[in-house]
Amino acid sequence: MDAPVENAFMADKGPDLMVITGMSGAGRTEAMHAFEDLGYFCIDNLPPSLLIDLVALSGTGDGGHRKLAVVCDLRAREFFPELLSELKRIDSMGLTHSVLFLDAEDGELLARYKTTRRRHPLCDDGMTISAGIQRERALLNDAREASHYVINTTSLSAQDLRKKIRALYTEANDQDDLTVSVFSFGYKHGAPLDADIIIDVRFLPNPYYEPELRTLTGLDSAVAHFILDKPETEEFLKCWYRLLDVVMPGYIEEGKRYLSIGVGCTGGQHRSVCLAQTTYEYLRGRGYRATITHRDIALAEVN
Repeated sequence: MDAPVENAFMADKGPDLMVITGMSGAGRTEAMHAFEDLGYFCIDNLPPSLLIDLVALSGTGDGGHRKLAVVCDLRAREFFPELLSELKRIDSMGLTHSVLFLDAEDGELLARYKTTRRRHPLCDDGMTISAGIQRERALLNDAREASHYVINTTSLSAQDLRKKIRALYTEANDQDDLTVSVFSFGYKHGAPLDADIIIDVRFLPNPYYEPELRTLTGLDSAVAHFILDKPETEEFLKCWYRLLDVVMPGYIEEGKRYLSIGVGCTGGQHRSVCLAQTTYEYLRGRGYRATITHRDIALAEVN
């Protein structure tokens, strides 16, 4: 169960400093990745005594927008007890901070360590993993009590943990997790290697063969009308939009963060440009965070 919030802050903006701590094997690295996706500058395994210096160096809280997420745990050994006193100093500076403690049942932690075959950081020579877990739990008790949230990750997948963190520290919905990059390209200039989805629109009538349209691009209204008014295009867009309405929520459910959609035609000048633009506008209208670029438009035959 999640512990109640003790220090209030704007959930949509998040705290200036995010401290991630908790049991080894409970998902601290995955949590750090989640905050990285939220725009935080992340540092792993920082001794607490360096928190103040890091805040000063980054300019956090000085009117800028850089926010920090730091993993502080018992890997720092003798430095870790300084964490709570350092957080009090940060409070006195007027900075908002939150402590997230990640935990899991002992049996699950043991199973995870056996799966990864990694050495528990508190296991001295001859000590079993179970003994190391118990030792760590005792040493982390004060930090757990002082945390703003406690998340038990025993039955959580990595994606579930990310969703929990987003729910706690931002008002954004799951759809906001996904950034969609739409781009046009020409096959004669090479097919893209980094697209998740490629749609080939070379089956549509080509404006290139219309003398008055040849030197224009898909961004020109005359070319757009030529392409979009065709019955073939109208039928294609109906199917294309239906496909997008199916796959986009699926990508979000699977936790995809970045999606690249390439729309290709022969030269990357007319059809692909127009339909990439149309795809971008459709996705934006559906509330997706989409961007648009035209990879080969600079190579267009406009003279």
